[in-house]
Amino acid sequence: MMAAPNPSPHAPPRPRHVAIIMDGNGRWARQRSRPRTFGHRAGVEALRRTVEAAGDLGVPYLTVFGFSTENWTRPPDEVSALLDLLRLYVDRDLDRLVAEGVRVRVIGARDGLAADILDMIERAEARTRSNQALNLTIAFNYGGRQEIVRAARAFAEDAAAGRVEPPALTPDLFAQYLDTRDLPPLDLVIRTSGEVRLSNFLLWQAAYAEFVFLDVLWPDFDRAALAGALDEYASRERRFGAVEAV
Repeated sequence: MMAAPNPSPHAPPRPRHVAIIMDGNGRWARQRSRPRTFGHRAGVEALRRTVEAAGDLGVPYLTVFGFSTENWTRPPDEVSALLDLLRLYVDRDLDRLVAEGVRVRVIGARDGLAADILDMIERAEARTRSNQALNLTIAFNYGGRQEIVRAARAFAEDAAAGRVEPPALTPDLFAQYLDTRDLPPLDLVIRTSGEVRLSNFLLWQAAYAEFVFLDVLWPDFDRAALAGALDEYASRERRFGAVEAV
C-alpha cells in the first residue's frame, strides 16, 4: 500500500470516512454458472483490492459490511463458507495488514460467536492497534437497528446506575454508545450491484452521508470504481440540512 499523497490546495474534497455495502457476489457467480461460494471468494479478492486502493487514494477510514445479523438465516453451507472466508482473509492477510500500517477494527455483536471467531477478531485488533496508515473497520454480525438498541440499553444501564442523568442525553452523547464511537463521522456510503437500499447498515451514522449506488457487482469492484465514487462525492455540495449559500 502506497502512502496517501498530500492533497494539493486545489484538489477536490475527499471523504474521510467511506463505508461500502459489498453486494453482488451471488449474482456474479450465477452469471458464471458457479455456486454462490465462488462469488464470495471473488469478493474477498475485491476487498483486498479496495483496501489497497483506499490507502492509495487518500481515504483514511474504510468500513465494510462483512456479515450482517440477517446473514445467519442463509443456508448453513453458505454461512459456513462465509465464516471460512473471513478466517481465510484474516489468516492470509493479517501479516500484510500489520506491515502496511492498517488498523483493523470489528464492529457488531460478539455474544454467541464461536470461540475461534472471537479469537481471530481479538488477535487482528490487538496486532494492528498501533497502526495509523489506514483504518479498516469490518462490520461482522452487525445490524444497524441492533446496534442502536445495544447503545440505548447501555445508556439506560448507565442512567440506572447514576453514572449519567437522562436529561443529559444528546445525539453526540448517544453516539458515544455506538460501535463506531472511535470513528469519525461517515461521509460516503457506496453500494454495489445496483441495489438502492441500506440493508440495516450504519443507520444512525448515515444520517447526513452521501450515497453512491453502482451497477458493478462487488467481485468486479476495483480502484477505478472507487475513484469514480470519490469523484462523484467531490461533485456534491454537503449542507447538513442548511440552505444553499447564496
